[in-house]
Amino acid sequence: MDETEFWELVDAARVAAGGDAEEQADLLVERLLLLDPDMVLDFARHFEARYNRAYTWDLWGAAWILLDGASDDAFDYFRCWLIGQGRDVYEGGVHEPDRLAELLRDFDDEVDGDGEELGYAADEAYEQLTGTVAPDLGIPAAPREPLGTPLDLENQVLLAERLPQLWERFAD
Repeated sequence: MDETEFWELVDAARVAAGGDAEEQADLLVERLLLLDPDMVLDFARHFEARYNRAYTWDLWGAAWILLDGASDDAFDYFRCWLIGQGRDVYEGGVHEPDRLAELLRDFDDEVDGDGEELGYAADEAYEQLTGTVAPDLGIPAAPREPLGTPLDLENQVLLAERLPQLWERFAD
């Protein structure tokens, strides 16, 4: 599976789910079940590599603003959700998190920003296909600390300076 096929699966499930992340995860599992187990593992590698790449201080700051605070777990689920938004939103957000202010048409912290189930879709499909737990994916682990310049997430002045567009549009 190449990168284009990965994003096509993500996008097709998102469109069919109407933006509901849990429904998107269910639809993604259904689509992955149509593939052979090796393709499911390829999908998992693409997902995990993007998930790890999104582990940055500035993106955590963006999640903090959008979600009105973001614990470690909430940031993990946010990164899954960000992948679920498709290639353009994901790449734009990872390269320049402040651009999420323009890339996200709407954002409701009650229903958006939590893609926990998306993070388990490949594992679930693999288990259903093989009856076993997915093996190690053989990709580098996420860094221990977020990449980039550390950010005091509770300092509103610093958040506003680092992510001015997001702060202006979404901060309470």
